[in-house]
Amino acid sequence: MIKLVLVVACALIDTDNRVLIAQRPEGKTLAGLWEFPGGKLEPGERPEPALIRELAEELGIKVEEPCLAPLTFASHSYETFHLLMPLYICRKWEGTVTPHEGQQLAWVRANKLRDYPMPPADIPLIAHLTDLLL
Repeated sequence: MIKLVLVVACALIDTDNRVLIAQRPEGKTLAGLWEFPGGKLEPGERPEPALIRELAEELGIKVEEPCLAPLTFASHSYETFHLLMPLYICRKWEGTVTPHEGQQLAWVRANKLRDYPMPPADIPLIAHLTDLLL
């Protein structure tokens, strides 16, 4: 039986309709690839509080739960586990987006997201963002 890993991700969208992506730092699995910010859920944690926690830890911003809107999800089998990842969009937060984990950040137009190498689970999400933002 394959392990199911539940993570949550967010497409932060700025006032210019650009999407934030973060590059996975060296030493992490899939290092160098670009992804939507987020992370794993703690045992017993709901997706929205997990995402709020992850965005505070990774980017130093404060997000309120009503500002998170579910958009779509990824379901992808990797070699050793299956990833299930809801993707939320967020257009409103407090604070300045700042990398807190040594990652590179980029604000990218939806139609340019394919120019950045991403993990296989993230790639199908691009079409949903492109449809939303173009």
